[in-house]
Amino acid sequence: MSPMPPMPPMNVRVQPIPRDEHLAFVNARPSASHTQVPSWGEVKPDWRAESLGWFDESGQLVGAGLALLRPLPGPSLPGLRRYLAYLPEGPLIDWHSPGLDLLLRPMLEHLRRRGVFAVRTGPPVVARRWDAEAVKAGIADPSARRLSDVRPTACEPGADQVADALRRMGWRRAEPGGEDGFAAGQPRYVFQVPFAGRSLDDIRGGLNQQWRRNIGKAEKAGVKVVRGDYEDLPAFHELYTETAERDRFLPRPLPYFQRMWHALTAEHPDRMRLYLASHDGEVLAAATMLTVGDHVWYSYGASTGRRREVQASSAVQWRMMSDAHELGAAVYDLRGITDTLEESSHLLGLLRFKVGTGGEAVEYLGEWDFPLNRLLYKALNLYLARR
Repeated sequence: MSPMPPMPPMNVRVQPIPRDEHLAFVNARPSASHTQVPSWGEVKPDWRAESLGWFDESGQLVGAGLALLRPLPGPSLPGLRRYLAYLPEGPLIDWHSPGLDLLLRPMLEHLRRRGVFAVRTGPPVVARRWDAEAVKAGIADPSARRLSDVRPTACEPGADQVADALRRMGWRRAEPGGEDGFAAGQPRYVFQVPFAGRSLDDIRGGLNQQWRRNIGKAEKAGVKVVRGDYEDLPAFHELYTETAERDRFLPRPLPYFQRMWHALTAEHPDRMRLYLASHDGEVLAAATMLTVGDHVWYSYGASTGRRREVQASSAVQWRMMSDAHELGAAVYDLRGITDTLEESSHLLGLLRFKVGTGGEAVEYLGEWDFPLNRLLYKALNLYLARR
């Protein structure tokens, strides 16, 4: 994510702000995570969403964040409900400020007053990057079991200092979790294709031979890719559930995507797009694309096992990349990747697929927890460990 303007240490207050003020702050930035726009709260109905604003001594808004609050499992007494607060890939503050504690402490105090017993945050701070060649070399190296075993192409300045500052404040790096309940989280490792300063020909030329060949096959076979609408979500979802069964993951229900469409497109008509690829009148592949500022995400993909030779999925990807470039994207983000490089991992194929774009693996600082009530926080972790 783009860095915030430097801000000297000062007295900062954190308080709820209206959605339009939150959205205006996001819109004034080159980019922000799609999980930090106000509408994302409507996508997560099991969580109570609150837009928070950071104000300096002069009353100027210098930060914003979407906080999602979820009640502690089990019964509770009236007025004593306790919550976990989650700020995915946020908040949008100056994480490199020398006064980071002065930015985070008021947030913790505000959330404590709201009945929060623990806070989880995901600093949008990049730690390390590996270009495609480095990742490929790591996959081929039998001694490299994880991406962290591979020498990074670049280490981002200041990332270690942010991590050290969080530890000194009492934050703890969160354990990776699954998708259900409190264990929901954003990926620490993602794969991104830099678009800034590159022509579409440059981007196509950066794809590996297999990607270019597959795109060419789709074009020669006459695969047609169109933008879909709300009414096309069931067709997408049918392919998506087939993909989930094939790739061994738990699919989200259709109402999730319908809710996502309504919430995001109401905020901005191009916040979410749906693409469908068909051949001889049959939809064979589909995908969703999200946009905030100059950052574009390939969000969910779906395909059938039928007529794989026409490479409909490749056609969808290239259409989305082309449209993202036309929108002025600086980054095309293919989201999460596995950090394991072992051949036994069923996720390694997905990593190889994304490496074929010629982009780079990117490691963020990951998610961090701050226990406001250590007893409840420990109890929650024990509860999750037993599930």
